[in-house]
Amino acid sequence: MKIMITGFDPFGGEAVNPAYEAIRLLPDEIGGAQIVKMEVPTVFGKAGEVLKAGIREHQPDAVICVGQAGGRSGMSVEKVAINFQDARIADNEGNQPIDQVIEADGQTAYFATVPVKAMVANMRANGIPAFVSYTAGTFVCNELMYALLYLLDRSYPHIRGGFIHVPFAMEQTVDKPNGTPAMQLSAIAKGLEYSILAVIENQEDISLAMGTTH
Repeated sequence: MKIMITGFDPFGGEAVNPAYEAIRLLPDEIGGAQIVKMEVPTVFGKAGEVLKAGIREHQPDAVICVGQAGGRSGMSVEKVAINFQDARIADNEGNQPIDQVIEADGQTAYFATVPVKAMVANMRANGIPAFVSYTAGTFVCNELMYALLYLLDRSYPHIRGGFIHVPFAMEQTVDKPNGTPAMQLSAIAKGLEYSILAVIENQEDISLAMGTTH
């Protein structure tokens, strides 16, 4: 088995992006699966093109994209990507789409095809704060997740795909307001590793209440 995992470069004035920094800490093999690591640009459109080229080159069995969600307190496995972009800030090349669709002929939304709840459960069982998220935002993270699931639906139905948002790394919060959530990069990397193991071990997701009330 081969699993491709991607992380974004730094954006929004940050010196690092914990998504790719944690990916760099992963071993090259997890649970018998080969791990292919890729960095993608925080740029609308370009991130999806780099992802598409990576899938074409490596032909993985599953793809997990990872992004930073500063302000979240744990690892959040995304359930859904929406066909919508509305950028509060500009991307790394100054693009700032507002109220635009991602793919004119795409579905309104796509659900992740990796075992989202199993990934969360495995992280929690190993001491990593984690939860299911039902919004990937409207920035490049959501666009990439949507681009991935759109591509898999159209061209690679045998490949499973999903997205994980990670908190700030500890060093990113030194000058941020008191109480800003953060995790050690080593813990983020462990969370990714447990998530990958869940993908390897679960072809179908588990049935467990992980919904929200708001």
